[in-house]
Amino acid sequence: MDALYTAVATANGREGRAVSSDGRIDLPLAHPKALGGNGEGTNPEQLFAAGYAACFASAMGVVARQEKIDISEASVTAEVSIGKDAADGGFGLAVVMRAEFPDHLQGEAGLALLEKTHAFCPYSKATRGNITVDLVVE
Repeated sequence: MDALYTAVATANGREGRAVSSDGRIDLPLAHPKALGGNGEGTNPEQLFAAGYAACFASAMGVVARQEKIDISEASVTAEVSIGKDAADGGFGLAVVMRAEFPDHLQGEAGLALLEKTHAFCPYSKATRGNITVDLVVE
């Protein structure tokens, strides 16, 4: 791969800060309340969900243009879950990628677009075979 852009960020754990090299991101980090934290900062799962949703939505725009499909009223929501990984006793991630589509993309047409997008999206390529990603049309 020939890199066109490289993002750089530094963090010091789930109870610390995440800072990008350009200073645009400078966030306190905290465990979510569901994992025993105070929930007073963002967490890696939220950051991953935001990045994956944005990348997937952009990739869907490329696929839709190639297919001549209007997705101007579509939106994408990524739900990133963390839980115990039965295989090794550690933690693992799972994603539900939800696309809210207008009527003309309900059912099979929308699912076909999501599947093509999932094959094309860089985040999907990076996670393929590593985490479960469920695609949902709404």
